[in-house]
Amino acid sequence: MGPVRGFRKRKKTEKKHEENASASGSPEEGPLDWWDEFSRRINGLQSPSKGLDRFESVFKISRKTFDYICSLVKEDMMAKSAHYMFTNGKPLSLCDQVAVALRRLSSGESLVTIGDSFGLNHSTVSQVTWRFVESMEERGLHHLKWPSTEMEMTEIKSKFEKIRGLPNCCGVIDTTHIMMCLPASDPTSNVWLDPEKNHSMVLQAVVDPDMRFRDIVTGWPGKMKDWLVFQSSNFCKLCDKGERLNGKNLELPEGSEIREYIIGDLGYSLLPYLIIPYEGKELPESRAEFNRRHHATQMVAHRALARLKDMWRIIQGVMWRPDKHRLPRIILVCCLLHNIVIDMEDEAQDEVPLSHDHDSGYHQQVCGTEDIKGIHMRDRLSLYLSGRLPP
Repeated sequence: MGPVRGFRKRKKTEKKHEENASASGSPEEGPLDWWDEFSRRINGLQSPSKGLDRFESVFKISRKTFDYICSLVKEDMMAKSAHYMFTNGKPLSLCDQVAVALRRLSSGESLVTIGDSFGLNHSTVSQVTWRFVESMEERGLHHLKWPSTEMEMTEIKSKFEKIRGLPNCCGVIDTTHIMMCLPASDPTSNVWLDPEKNHSMVLQAVVDPDMRFRDIVTGWPGKMKDWLVFQSSNFCKLCDKGERLNGKNLELPEGSEIREYIIGDLGYSLLPYLIIPYEGKELPESRAEFNRRHHATQMVAHRALARLKDMWRIIQGVMWRPDKHRLPRIILVCCLLHNIVIDMEDEAQDEVPLSHDHDSGYHQQVCGTEDIKGIHMRDRLSLYLSGRLPP
């Protein structure tokens, strides 16, 4: 899946898939004029060229990425395709089903609104979307994984260092809130009430320099502090066991070393493998400069989470009475789709406005816990970056 391994092979597979679809024009693959017909149905467009021009604006991805997603979920989606019909009695093709699910996830519009625009019952929109989510959970999971080779990790470190010079950095961690509207009668309502008085669910993500999600945790109530979400994560447990962020150390001129690490904001504990900024305003220049570099690198995660919510708007606004057992799975699939767009080098993502605010209205949490080894690690980084290491 990753940015290095498997991409060429996948492109060949996609090309073969497209050739087969062009040759067959079968309902399972979607006819050659599928988008032209589909766009007329939802928008009343008359010109095929106009319909093709609007594909990326409707789905926020290219047709190449759309076809690849179709290939991932084809087996699952077509298994019960006869059950899904337009209101005129015509069965939904594979492309129809994927289009409906992607539109639901990317627009955040209600089931009724999407059903009316597509000529479907809202129950059909719900069933198709959920079947797509279930399929993507299984078929697309290889698009979200921690780097498995030294070569892949070396490339990640190199890209992070090019941002603002942080050496041996392997990721950026950040948290965002998925807001929910819950009825007052919900007995668990108070459990989901966060410090900003919103009902929300947390998404914590570790991001690489290309804004790709490498590890996520979701499902916890928004009232749970960032550092507690991290401490409960498998990522943290693996680091504590020495099974993650355990690659090559960077040897420094005076004989010490800088281990692999990720960076986070003040909402996290300072650990040997999780480096947060220095707290305070009147800081020595070396520490102030470290904070500036840290902040510039941290923005990668801000942009990734903002892009996630901008592209997959079902998790951007306030979700109306969501199924709290299903919501973590929807969030996961949105993260998978986010990564697929990056892995496919989809140029359509460049058309989505890039904001930095993924958690509007939320204030910075401060943990305040510092591990002594983490303190030494951060100081070494600060001196290294300021060029003030002892000879």
